[in-house]
Amino acid sequence: MIDAIQSVGAFSTMKEAEGTSLASTTPSLASAGASAPQSHSFAELLGNMTTDAIRSMKSAEGVSLQAIRGEANTREVVDAVMNAEQSLQTAIAIRDKVVTAYLEIARMQI
Repeated sequence: MIDAIQSVGAFSTMKEAEGTSLASTTPSLASAGASAPQSHSFAELLGNMTTDAIRSMKSAEGVSLQAIRGEANTREVVDAVMNAEQSLQTAIAIRDKVVTAYLEIARMQI
């Protein structure tokens, strides 16, 4: 998921190179993504973030099952579940923003 966020930073850096000062509003993203590839589309970015969130949730489920069998300690379970929860909350927030933007565009006068 961090790689996907860094790709957003690469987008900011790319826009700055084109003359738009988007990176000045988000300096931490621009510096974090300077080495990330710049050829990703928005759909690919959302797809990668979704895949990472799903992978995180499956990992948390696997660690939970290992704990039930006695193969993992509580700390590992808590870390995995908290990581999965953070990924899910991020995905929900992005989904809400995309739906809000779509509804706003749909209400625009043509």
